[in-house]
Amino acid sequence: MKWFKHVSPKVTPQSEPVPGKPTVANSAGGYSFAVDDWKRLDRFLVLGSEGGSYYATERKLTVENAAAVVACAKADAAEAVRRVVAVSDAGRAAKNDYAVFALSLIAANADAVGKKAAYEAVPKVCRTGTHLFQFAAASDALRGWGRGLRQAVADWYVNKPVRDLAYQMTKYQQRDGWSHRDLLRLAHPKTDFTGRNDLFAWAVGKKPTVDEVPPDGDLAPLYALEAAKKATTEDEIVRLIRDYRLVREGVPTNFLTSAKVWEALLANMPLTAMLRNLATMTRVGLLAHGSDAVKAVVGQLTDASRLKKARVHPLSLLVALKTYESGKSARGSGEWVPLKEIVNAIDDAFYLAFQAVEPTNKRWMLALDVSGSMGGGTVCGTVGITPHVASAAMALVTAATEKDRTFVGFSDRLVPVGIDAGMRLDAAVRMIEAIPMGGTDCALPMLYAKDNKIPVDVFAVYTDSETWFGKVHPFQALKQYRDATGIPAKLIVVGMVSNGFTIADPGDAGMMDVVGFDTTAPAVMADFARG
Repeated sequence: MKWFKHVSPKVTPQSEPVPGKPTVANSAGGYSFAVDDWKRLDRFLVLGSEGGSYYATERKLTVENAAAVVACAKADAAEAVRRVVAVSDAGRAAKNDYAVFALSLIAANADAVGKKAAYEAVPKVCRTGTHLFQFAAASDALRGWGRGLRQAVADWYVNKPVRDLAYQMTKYQQRDGWSHRDLLRLAHPKTDFTGRNDLFAWAVGKKPTVDEVPPDGDLAPLYALEAAKKATTEDEIVRLIRDYRLVREGVPTNFLTSAKVWEALLANMPLTAMLRNLATMTRVGLLAHGSDAVKAVVGQLTDASRLKKARVHPLSLLVALKTYESGKSARGSGEWVPLKEIVNAIDDAFYLAFQAVEPTNKRWMLALDVSGSMGGGTVCGTVGITPHVASAAMALVTAATEKDRTFVGFSDRLVPVGIDAGMRLDAAVRMIEAIPMGGTDCALPMLYAKDNKIPVDVFAVYTDSETWFGKVHPFQALKQYRDATGIPAKLIVVGMVSNGFTIADPGDAGMMDVVGFDTTAPAVMADFARG
């Protein structure tokens, strides 16, 4: 009578389905639970599919996620649109591209009411000219130009304040093979306002010229752009930047090596642009030890309200930190000497960019999946930011909040990790990157805590859920831990890849999925931990 062990729902090898549980084969040859289309939508909006994953190409991952978005659009388009807007408007994702694409998918596949909801959301999701070009490109490929799409694009041009529209049209003139000229000719926006019509005329190659544009008022960005084309000295460029808010995209290339020009740009530079240009401003000599420019940059990076208003995402800060600290461009030959003040400020900004979290005073085990699959692919297509790296960075947010927490890294074996709240972000990431990678056994954190009698209230496992190596499934290991210790421990699965799998049992109220690198995730995790 030993046959029962082959069909017991209490102990099942991860390479086999669990009797009586809705497990499905994952990409690694093991079995996990499938997430539903709504969870897949949430993952895609935050993590995207750019760069693919260890097991799936970018194309395969995109096709799978697009199918989930379409399924949500057909099930409840209004809710699908609401989720897209919620992620986009709050800056919960590092890139808005996925929200724009999802919105175009909803508009192309929903019923008439759903299409209307999607088109009404265009100005909330497509806030910049670049977003609008992306939406147009996706919509054109998915279904062509119907009346609803034309009206949505026309409304974008007609309803923006003229000064804002002038800024958008001069800063973002063309992207993804589309220009304002293309969109205006397709959408035919109608307006009686002279200034708005002047912008439309300029975009399609007609008047006004710089001599016909007033140097103040709503069209000042257009005046500055056209005047910059005729400038011959850096003083002229500086004047246009200071007096008329000439954007960096409008500065002729030959003036972009001038510290004086960059000093003028810095005065009103958006935070996201400032992050992208830290290396350049250091290289040209504007950012130097103890300079006023450095003080200004540090002040902005460590201002939580500014970070939130500018929708600066933690992942953008992680990328900026790794790039700036390296002292060398990943795509070109540029080099610079990183300044400690800037590096420290980016490190501080990383934690500030997440939604504020209050300590739960629970006992946490932060378990980082460092298996081979976590080292493949990228998060949001960012160079050098694998799920492996991203999970380490995100776990530090909880570590900085909670006093009682244990760090472990695991693949086919588990090792304690000496990370503490006082450790710098870059140092912690290097420590995680140094752990040897192997197969995946997501049950190890719970088994390790049980065997070593470690009291844990919350296991937070950062993983792609492609588990296959262990002799027992993760949710079974959690049940063993609960039974052995009497602690009603919870499991939070932090999904680091937008695939369709999770190790959390959907039938257990003590387990929850969250999306990795969603700016609201740490706060949601804390709420769940409190009950």
